Amino acid sequence: MTFIQIYDTTLRDGTQSEGFTLSANDKVRVAQRLDDIGVAFIEGGWPGSNPKDVEFFERARDMQWKNALITAFGSTCRVKGGPEDDANIKALLDSHTPVCTIFGKTWKLHVTDVLLTTLEDNLRIIEQSVAYLKANGKRVIYDAEHFFDGYKADSSYALETLKAAIRGGAETVVLCDTNGGTLPWELQRIISEISTPLNPGLKPALAHPFGIHTHNDSECAVVNSLTAVREGAIQVQGTINGVGERCGNANLISIMADLELKMGYQCLPQGRISHLYDLSHFVAEVANITPDEHLPFVGKSAFAHKGGVHVAAMRRSAQSYQHVAPEVVGNKMRVVVSDLSGRGNLLSKAEEHGVEVEGEEVLPVLNDIKELESRGFSFEAAEASVAMMLKRQEYGYKPPFELVDFFVNVEHRQGRGIFAEAMVKVRVQGELLHTAAEGNGPVNAMDNALRKALVGYYPQLANFHLSDYKVRILDSDHGTGAITRVLIDTRNSTARWSTVGASTNIIEASWRALADSMEYGLMVAH
Repeated sequence: MTFIQIYDTTLRDGTQSEGFTLSANDKVRVAQRLDDIGVAFIEGGWPGSNPKDVEFFERARDMQWKNALITAFGSTCRVKGGPEDDANIKALLDSHTPVCTIFGKTWKLHVTDVLLTTLEDNLRIIEQSVAYLKANGKRVIYDAEHFFDGYKADSSYALETLKAAIRGGAETVVLCDTNGGTLPWELQRIISEISTPLNPGLKPALAHPFGIHTHNDSECAVVNSLTAVREGAIQVQGTINGVGERCGNANLISIMADLELKMGYQCLPQGRISHLYDLSHFVAEVANITPDEHLPFVGKSAFAHKGGVHVAAMRRSAQSYQHVAPEVVGNKMRVVVSDLSGRGNLLSKAEEHGVEVEGEEVLPVLNDIKELESRGFSFEAAEASVAMMLKRQEYGYKPPFELVDFFVNVEHRQGRGIFAEAMVKVRVQGELLHTAAEGNGPVNAMDNALRKALVGYYPQLANFHLSDYKVRILDSDHGTGAITRVLIDTRNSTARWSTVGASTNIIEASWRALADSMEYGLMVAH
């Protein structure tokens, strides 16, 4: 099985993504997780460019790495002078990494209009920079910036830049689609032209190990990377979850899954592919960003099934609507309930929550869900409400409490400000309880009053905490008479669950979500 090197640049190119920031400590944590999963190279940053990268390399120097080689990134030396007196090259050496990756100009436009030098001097600084790092004991990877744009503009010169890096001693030359505008068939043609002999007796123009580095500006970064591997690339550069400047880099999560599960290559130690889900969410968590739950393979929705026809088929054969088993990447299959659901969706949910209902018994719940969704409810993110609707269909089920009345009063009192008070009347185990409580708002007051009534019977309520409260106005054109949807997240020490309510009255919507939350917690969550 051919091994493909995974070169991760989340800590450098990934941090150029708008809204994605890592501290030096964050970088260390992510690097350790990348090392655990077994990538070949971890690009830690650009030494000397900022204090965080300096700190990272200082800390990385004294750490033990099991699988990955830590890599420092920089550019070729300046045109005026040589690598021996170049501050950027010195910073690379001072990082004390075993590998250095430097980039140079491939596109004549960048040589003459950006670097403001001659084509000959550009070739010189590429070769000298690589050679100097090699002479100082470094393994060198050369990134040919804007390679594909450069090749389309002047194929001969683009190849000369690669040859300069090879003469200098680069172990791998990496073809970069820096602007992300190359389409797959263009990329395939170009790589084939330079890596495949035109005649049996001729060597290819690029008779040297090469890698690929793509950006996603045309939504082609992953497919371009996979195409390059098919054309002979031995290394793929990218980032976890595809973070990166502008539209992002190639998503290594998808690439690693495709290489191992679809294409017959190995890129990680045996069995590590099952950690992709955890790796993806770990990086998002460390960077304090919301995970993209629609990412292929590792998104929460990647194996979520909503349509009734799909779920009915899935219950007969899991392969019917899944291209791989979710467990192989550490994910899991989910069934979503909505007005598009069929009976199979609810039977799956009943089984998931341990509710004993069968066949036709779920039809009243299905009809209720379709009707409620037409009135503004949404059950996709409120599975606890679905579970309670099913539980109430279970033979012999007795609810832990029954709401009789509630009353909420909100006042503004001079010297005290806003004041909220709620009264609830509930029936518990045959006894009618009437309690009142204050709160910092009407929902908080209702919550306090209900807890006050129930906690004597159900002391576990003291461990229930409302962790999130979301309100959405559904038909804003109705102004203050619009339907309001309320979604409540509740947690205890072992579980977290979500419930929903909807009404033209926000208090009623909140009450329904709140009551479902407590009933679910008492009867289902442990």
